[in-house]
Amino acid sequence: MEGNRSHVVVVGGGIAGLAAAWHLRQGGGDVRVTVLDGAGRIGGKLHASEVAGVAVDAGAEAMLLRRPEGRDLARSVGLGEELRHPGDAQAALLVGGALRPMPRGQVMGVPSDLLALARSGVLSPAGLARVPLDQVMPATLVTTDVSVAAYVRARMGGEVVDRLIEPILGGVYAGRAEALSLDATMPRIAAVARSERSLLAAARKITAEAPKDAGPVFATLRRGMGSLPEAVAAASGAEIRTGVMVRELRRAGSGWRLVAGPVPDPEVVEADAVVVAAPAPAAGRLLAAEVPKAAAELARIEYASMAIVTLAYPRVAFPQAPAGSGYLVPPVEGRPVKAATFSSVKWPHLAEADPNLVVLRCSIGRLGEEALLQRDDAELVALAMAEAAEILGVRGLPLDSRVTRWGGSLPQYNVGHLDRVARIRAAVAAQPGLALCGAAYDGVGIPACIATARTAAARILDHLASRQSGSSVA
Repeated sequence: MEGNRSHVVVVGGGIAGLAAAWHLRQGGGDVRVTVLDGAGRIGGKLHASEVAGVAVDAGAEAMLLRRPEGRDLARSVGLGEELRHPGDAQAALLVGGALRPMPRGQVMGVPSDLLALARSGVLSPAGLARVPLDQVMPATLVTTDVSVAAYVRARMGGEVVDRLIEPILGGVYAGRAEALSLDATMPRIAAVARSERSLLAAARKITAEAPKDAGPVFATLRRGMGSLPEAVAAASGAEIRTGVMVRELRRAGSGWRLVAGPVPDPEVVEADAVVVAAPAPAAGRLLAAEVPKAAAELARIEYASMAIVTLAYPRVAFPQAPAGSGYLVPPVEGRPVKAATFSSVKWPHLAEADPNLVVLRCSIGRLGEEALLQRDDAELVALAMAEAAEILGVRGLPLDSRVTRWGGSLPQYNVGHLDRVARIRAAVAAQPGLALCGAAYDGVGIPACIATARTAAARILDHLASRQSGSSVA
């Protein structure tokens, strides 16, 4: 502490860490904030770069608007005029090699409208006939957390899991429904599953209660979501240091001592409080000495890897303009590409930037598909091009391409995740001046990460205020 000025170190310069720095500076009082990140740039999985002269996100391309944290932060740091909304195009599913419309009225893949489900053609006649049996079957008691696949399969059959649930969860977590937690990944479904006998009735109840004129569900920024971290960093007033890997975190009196940099030439940083905004494995290593119970739980959070191949084609390469915003691919299809987004259709501002360009983003890799991701960039581009040619009829070569690899980037909210997070937080709560935030806890989306950052900052500010109060009394 310099005089009455407290020093807070944030470990991790992704959107959670940067948002924590911003909230710390907004919280009142004279707080000096330093953000340390081992990478060569800030932003974590939010990053945009040009493809064929158009700024396109290389990571997350949108934020959910039903949670206000992302939109509110963007406006607070001067990006309100940059907000952009998607067009009206709908997503599709690739089933049996053909694109079929996503059934209307589904809730994270759980159907609520049998007629819409039938019209979509996503399920086979046998699979479709199995779904309404949910309404007459005995209740499936859910007293503890279970996997998404176990519960939905018991109620509606395997095809709903394989062709609807899996591609949607795969798009969010790059994970598997057999392992993912119902409570953590489908909280609305889990809540009604404990009160409704029928899953179909539960899904209908959720859709009926949804706001009818709530406006757009998602938003992005004109220069991509990758422009948000820089704006937050600038607005925070924090000292931002990249290329600084924190290797050790230890108690030092009433504060903390961090050791960063290479082993032969370590740098010691003293702090009154610390926010750890690193992914779970790194957070666990830092907490191993002082909070071993939290470290052990963090080490059990599994992560999936993926890659995004972005292709820019001349519009004439498409025999007909892409319909819809893109499509998801169920794992049972056995294809390397798990999702494709027609970015210049989904986001009208990209089409306005170059009307003669079609930007296609292909997502490759799920949990357990590490061998696929070991292929070199040229091979991944070739896989994406083959997908575009086979499914969309694209002719010729792209004008430009980009491969972005996100190794170990998506935390898996497996069965028991919420209890694990509760144990982590209970252990950390016993350590004054320490807080955690990021995608590993309450949601992988941008608003959820920002919400954890705000909570972490509030905890630290409360701690600093109590220290100041104690000092003034003394």
